[in-house]
Amino acid sequence: MNISPVTIVWLVLLIPSITFHEFMHGYAAYRLGDLTAKNAGRLTMNPIASIDPFGSIVLPLIGFIFGGFIFGYAKPVPYNPRYFKNLRKGELIVGLAGPAANLALALAGALLAWASLLLSGSLADGVRLVGVVLAYANLVLMFFNLIPIPPLDGSSIVPVFLPNRALKGWYQLQRYSFAILIVLIFLLPSLVPGLDPFGWYFDHTVVPILNAILP
Repeated sequence: MNISPVTIVWLVLLIPSITFHEFMHGYAAYRLGDLTAKNAGRLTMNPIASIDPFGSIVLPLIGFIFGGFIFGYAKPVPYNPRYFKNLRKGELIVGLAGPAANLALALAGALLAWASLLLSGSLADGVRLVGVVLAYANLVLMFFNLIPIPPLDGSSIVPVFLPNRALKGWYQLQRYSFAILIVLIFLLPSLVPGLDPFGWYFDHTVVPILNAILP
């Protein structure tokens, strides 16, 4: 099996990108007074602490073996919103900390790609490849997590706009969140030929930004 350099770099960068994403959730909660992640040993950049057997290993391998989109996730960092002085604001800050971490890594990748213009030969090609993949992978992670469906980070934005009477129903929806994601990712595209909601979404979010920040 021939493995392209892009695939290798993607697989290498995926776990640290996810790990940093989860670390920032825990760090944001920690700064808001919640020690749950710290006490659980999850306030760390050690990827071993964040590896989910299915999401971090099996799912990316499935995408790789079948030639599909390589994606994954880590074990969510635990936090207790009861420690937040303002529940909605606290959950919003913690929820957006992960995507913000991915945005920072995407910009770092763009800087690497620009820096490659100062180099030459295979070194320039290697630095550009790492930069482009780092930027692309983290923009995908950021925008995927910003989808407002529990348990994705974008769901933390919704309660800010909901009246108190609607919060209970919103949190009850989280019981069905995994099934909703499975339907959107796997079932709908298989039932409706040509339907690719995530492809359309990334084409209108990730791609324009990628084109704007890369040389």
